[in-house]
Amino acid sequence: MWFRSTNSKESPSQEQLASFRDAVLGCLPADGGLYVPDKVIDIREFFLYMDEETTFPELVAAVTPTLLEGDFNSASASVVAESAFSFAPELIQLDSDFSILNLYNGPAGSYKDFGIAFLSAVLEELRKNAGYSLVLAAVRGDTGASIAHAFSRRKGIGAVLIYPSGPIRGLDPATFVPNGGNIIPIQVKGTFDDCQRLVNETISDRKFSARYSITSANAINPGRLLPQTFYYLYAFIKIRKQLSGSLVFSIPCGNFGNLMAGLYAWKFGMPVNGFIAAMNSNNSLGNFIRGGTFTPGPLVFTNSPALDVRIPTNLSRLASFYKEAPSVMRNMVYPASVDDELTMQTIAEVRSKYEMYIDPHTAVAFAAARQFAQEPDWKGTHTIVLATGHYSKSAGLIRKATGDAVSIPEDIVYLQKRMDPIAIIPPNLDAFENVIASCF
Repeated sequence: MWFRSTNSKESPSQEQLASFRDAVLGCLPADGGLYVPDKVIDIREFFLYMDEETTFPELVAAVTPTLLEGDFNSASASVVAESAFSFAPELIQLDSDFSILNLYNGPAGSYKDFGIAFLSAVLEELRKNAGYSLVLAAVRGDTGASIAHAFSRRKGIGAVLIYPSGPIRGLDPATFVPNGGNIIPIQVKGTFDDCQRLVNETISDRKFSARYSITSANAINPGRLLPQTFYYLYAFIKIRKQLSGSLVFSIPCGNFGNLMAGLYAWKFGMPVNGFIAAMNSNNSLGNFIRGGTFTPGPLVFTNSPALDVRIPTNLSRLASFYKEAPSVMRNMVYPASVDDELTMQTIAEVRSKYEMYIDPHTAVAFAAARQFAQEPDWKGTHTIVLATGHYSKSAGLIRKATGDAVSIPEDIVYLQKRMDPIAIIPPNLDAFENVIASCF
């Protein structure tokens, strides 16, 4: 598979394309865009023969050599799949109308574990016997813990985590560089936007970036986005024998990486009839998906904070997809906006009807799915709701919605433990690069 920049002209020349290896290691095109697949490969012949007995690593190992032909063969793809995934998605069919795809079974209790774990294993394989590489990531919430866990002790790779002001949680100090590990947590006296800017500026500093072989573990890296397609394919092979009508996925949307992954899975050949882009009150791309212009609104703080986004990171990827296939966007992607009141109501109703807990982000997707299910055209449609985070992280909110005291697993408790960074810096490039240089 070849990749092009979202800023490239139509039909780019071969010189303007990047292999998967170059896109992962280079991370950002020189023109400031984001990498997207130039031409998508049809892999139906590989996953359509699979069934409910197929394991997640088996699926990943089977489709990766075809998707990434030239970069991975069957043997190296199996090494990556087994190295990355000691955990798997869990599909639970609730009734004839709904299933839920639990994506929180990884070490950080988040769907992000899948893309990050694959990226870490891929980088280790690509950099084998090729010197040392540094992975930069602007992080907050559980992303830092996910990256630290995935990259800890990976051979030939160091991970630099840059946090905004506020607590750093869930890391193991034994993995920090001063203690002989390969993880560097740095706190910036600023915002998350400052952190993202510093990562991009460091990558764009070509001389410094080349010296340390720098790439990123944020969603700008296609090596993190592409593996998110795998859990859509996995869900399909688990549910297809039970399907008698249409299939739709309902996705909590903040930065829209999961929606992009779903659209790519469709282009790879997954039979699906649509995607619900479930947003909270920020409703950042509702008008855009319907064919209107994108105008960022004021940020609204909600009880589904991971979806509190004004300008989604994957906007240029979505715009590129829209340009390629506007009819697909209009006829396959259904935007929905869910407010806090309905989010809380949905948490309570899912608990009552299905005897299960969901976090507020999953509740946004579930509420949107239930709204569409009431429409006459959706009769016979089965909707898979993506559960993107472990519900116990929102124990207080669940108690408020249901009255239940939710038990919190020990590994989730550990993710809340505060840690000290190895450096606190002002939000400027020199300070950031100086800390990196002092550690390597």
